[in-house]
Amino acid sequence: MGVSGSDSHGRTGLTPRQQKWFASVKASLERDTGRSMDEWVEIARSCPETKPKAQVGWLHENYGLGVNRAAQILSAAFRSRGSWDDDPDKLRARLWTDRDAAAIFQAVEKLALALPDTIVGQRKAFTAFSHEFQFASIKPVKGGKAILGLALTPDADSRLQEPKNEGWSERLKSKLLLESPHQVDASVAALLKAARDRS
Repeated sequence: MGVSGSDSHGRTGLTPRQQKWFASVKASLERDTGRSMDEWVEIARSCPETKPKAQVGWLHENYGLGVNRAAQILSAAFRSRGSWDDDPDKLRARLWTDRDAAAIFQAVEKLALALPDTIVGQRKAFTAFSHEFQFASIKPVKGGKAILGLALTPDADSRLQEPKNEGWSERLKSKLLLESPHQVDASVAALLKAARDRS
């Protein structure tokens, strides 16, 4: 049965492997930089930028931090403001406001949760489904539609296309445009299972 959970940092829907990776980023931060997370949080809060992407750039330019470390620091620094680490239910409600797109999402989620040990992770711009790794993600698009990303190459099905700057895991090598919940049928279930089996 599918599950959803959160780690000690408030991130939701992470697999044990993903949680271990985030913990390793934090553990290596002090060793590699000579500053603790608390010190980095104070530095981040002094950043003159207000948008997350600009804050990441500021940390990189001024302190040489990579994207992953900068994101983790910003998450800790601005969690209370909801800038980086927000309540998953609120994120989900904000993302799936369109009734038609939400109906597609619910149909896909039902199929994904029917697969063993599926973890649902809510992100700002998409909802992710993981097993050991992320195997699918879905996000709404204009017109009450949704795009489903899959950890399959486009040649797995004639309906699949290559993703372009979708903002989700690089493991998702193809996407499928869904225009109605009626399209979320046995063939989509088979694609989700194939993607999950590869993950």
